[in-house]
This record gives sequence, C-alpha cells and structure tokens, in this order.
Amino acid sequence: MNNRLYGNLIFELSHPGCKGYSLPRNHFGHHELPANLRREHDADLPECDELTVVRHYTNLSGNNFGVDNGFYPLGSCTMKYNPCINEEIANLPQFANLHPLQPADTCQGALEVEYNLQHSLAELTGMADFTLNPFAGAHGELTGLMIIRSYHQSRHDDKRVKVIVPDSAHGTNPASAAVCGLEIVEVKSTANGLVDVEDLKPLLGDDIAAIMMTNPNTLGLFETEIPEIAKLVHACGALMYYDGANLNPMLGACRPGDMGFDVMHVNLHKTFSTPHGGGGPGSGPVGVRAGLEQFLPSPHVVKADGKFAVSNSSFNHVGAFLGNFGVILRAYTYILSLGRENIKMVGPLATLNANYIKESLKDVYELPIAGLCKHEFVFDGLKDKSTDVTTMDVAKRLLDYGYHAPTIYFPLLFHQAMMIEPTENESKQTIDGFITVLRKIAQEAKDTPDVVKSAPHNTPIARVDDVLAAKHPILTYKQLVNDKD
Repeated sequence: MNNRLYGNLIFELSHPGCKGYSLPRNHFGHHELPANLRREHDADLPECDELTVVRHYTNLSGNNFGVDNGFYPLGSCTMKYNPCINEEIANLPQFANLHPLQPADTCQGALEVEYNLQHSLAELTGMADFTLNPFAGAHGELTGLMIIRSYHQSRHDDKRVKVIVPDSAHGTNPASAAVCGLEIVEVKSTANGLVDVEDLKPLLGDDIAAIMMTNPNTLGLFETEIPEIAKLVHACGALMYYDGANLNPMLGACRPGDMGFDVMHVNLHKTFSTPHGGGGPGSGPVGVRAGLEQFLPSPHVVKADGKFAVSNSSFNHVGAFLGNFGVILRAYTYILSLGRENIKMVGPLATLNANYIKESLKDVYELPIAGLCKHEFVFDGLKDKSTDVTTMDVAKRLLDYGYHAPTIYFPLLFHQAMMIEPTENESKQTIDGFITVLRKIAQEAKDTPDVVKSAPHNTPIARVDDVLAAKHPILTYKQLVNDKD
C-alpha cells in the first residue's frame, strides 16, 4: 500500500485548475439556470486528475476491514461471510436488469423468488406469512410494531400505547417503539441476565400493546421463561414481538413462532448472509402468526392458478416496492445452497463456536454470567483488574494483531463489556488463533501494560484522543484547516 497517498486527504492532493475530465463541445448553446436553482458559491470540491483520484481511493480501500479480510467477532451484529455464489446469482442480468415496477407477467421468475422466500422464512421461523417490504432491520422493527398497533386499532383497543422492553435490549427496540408513537416501559433482568418475570407481572395491563424480546438476548443467553411470559402477555391482551437480531443460534434448533411470538422481523444481513452494505441496502422481512396476515403491508406476492402476482389488498404500506430485490435474492440463494439438512446446523455450530471461545478464555477474562451461552457471550474486562488495562485497551491491541475488535461497552449491564460472536462459519484454526492472541494480550496487560494502553501501534491511524474527538470533533477539511484550537 502507498502510505504516502493514504496519509493525505483528497483535498490535500488538490491543485487549483487540475481536471480529471474534459467535456465535449456544447452544440446546444448556453442556457442560464434560474437564480433560485443556482448555488451562491461554487461547490468546494477537490481538483485532481483522474489517476490521483483512482490511486487515492484504491489505497484508502486497502485499509477497509471486513469478513473477506479476516476474523470479525463483532457481537450483536453477526458479521457473517457472504458466499460468492450469492453475488453470482444476484448479478445475473436476468435479475440485475429488472425494474421494480415492470408488469408481473414479465418477471415471473423474480416474483417466484419473492414468494418462495416469504414461505421459506415462514417455515424456518414458525410464522404464517412474511412481508419482504422493509428495507432494513430497524425498518422491520418499525413495521412489526405498526402491524401490532393496527391489530389493536382494528379491535378498537386504542388505549394500548405501551411497549415493554427489557433493560438488556438493543437500542433500536425502544427507538422503533418511540417512532411508532408508543410509550416504552422497561422490565428488569435477573442476576442471571434473563427477563425478571416477577418484575414483569405488575407492568402488564390493558394499556400494553406488546413486549419486545430478543432470544437469545443481548447477553447471548436463552430466555428460559418465554412460555410463562407468553402466557402472561397474551392473558392481558398484548402481543409478543420477536427481534430477529439473534436468530442465528435458533436456526435449525427452534422457531420463534413455536415459542408463542406473534410478530417478528428477520435481519437478512445477519442470519441469511447478505451484505451489511455499509448501512444499506438491507432487508428486514416481517412475519406474523396465523390470524394477523391481513395486517401485513402491501405490495405482497401471491400465487394463483400457477402464476405469481403482486397484491395490493392491504391498507398498510411501508414502501412502494417489494423490498431490496438483490438482497432478497442473495438470502434465498443462501437458503437453497445450504438445503434442508445443512441449514439445521447453523444454530448448533454458532453456539458451539461461541462456547468454545468462552470456555477457553474465562480463566483470564471476567465471565459475569457462567453457563451455556448461545451464538455470543459477554466478558466484563480482564480478570486481573490490577493492571488498569480496560476493555478499550484490549480492543485497540487486537487491531495490532490483525483482528477486528469485538463489540465493547455493550450491553450496558456491564461496565467493561466485551461481546464476542464468532458465527458458525469460522474454522477451528481461525478461532484458535483468536484465542491465542487474546491470551497473549492478557499476559501483556500484566507484563507490559503500557504497550496495551497505548495500542494500536501497527495501524495507519494511531490511538486517538477519544474524549477530544467527542467534545471537539473535526468533521470537514475546511474545519481542519481553519481550526486553530
């Protein structure tokens, strides 16, 4: 990698008057834009030749880290490898060149993919039917809550405006509920990290719309009291919502629908190996139990007389299109590639890998909740607290050894949280290498703590002042040049 070029911003490579292109002669005359459509000043863009631009961003891209580069143990995110066959199928011109609004009789193959994925997800999760419309996981959450609200409103049960959320929940849960116009009520966890049923009971009433749960929860623990919770929630007239963020260890082992959940969303970028996409495009399909199908949004793919069609019968809408088709196609390819038998191994292998790491490191890293975990688990910093080496220090030092850091300081139940998720894809050799490095860092914390505290040492950008960056962020090149503080 050319570190000299990488070490510069594109604005620092800019030279006034330098151009990377030349426009052809204008044969149509000069026509002024109306004043209300013009900028007051020219856009402050860098001026570079094409080769400089290409080389700069090529070198920059070499510093990106993803699952194609190395082990990515980011807990609560499931950074799963995206098989190449997914990309091959999605790039077929017969699929890639389709338009989302073309007539149904011209894209029967694509509609068949949508229809089959709806039913594949229903079979895998125990739901009756799915919508593929939502464009991301959080969008799926919002859609699911909107379905729940529509259900209560259809029964003229308008006072159900509260949603119960565990204190260990992912932040999108209360955020989605708030966007949906619902009030959040927190239920506490027990010392074992599970929803406290006794704390839940007094919260239930005729104003509760639903409870949102992730199973396993964000601590990687299986919620053993779900049958009791479902009984209590349904008894008060509310619905059970399943956040599919942690569906990975459940795949092939058990189904949310069988547990008593009424509505759920699935993160295709997590469980079904579609790209995370740097924030998009994504997909967050939403499933419902039998009896709630009418509340699924339109458009929806249906099959009649051997043909596929797009139905717009529902009064609910979250988008004009049938979701992000390329992402949906990748997920369906993944399901077909694994097949009926192999997809049953996803959950068990994800659970096996996580427990292997946990048991291999619990003598040097603090394990706040012992016992079997699922696809992920949480350490609470180093076991030896005398070194003053923090979770942040360990995460930074991991970068020196070529590993992406795990999720740190989440969940908030633990001060030095370090959440690790290996996924089901990684080999024992890769996992053993990760374990070896984490043990080495634990030893470095004892022998040479300053080395760990000052890490990273081998990355293009050294350790930054996190406090200064938070209090006084420099977000633009102009700010960098003009800021003298």
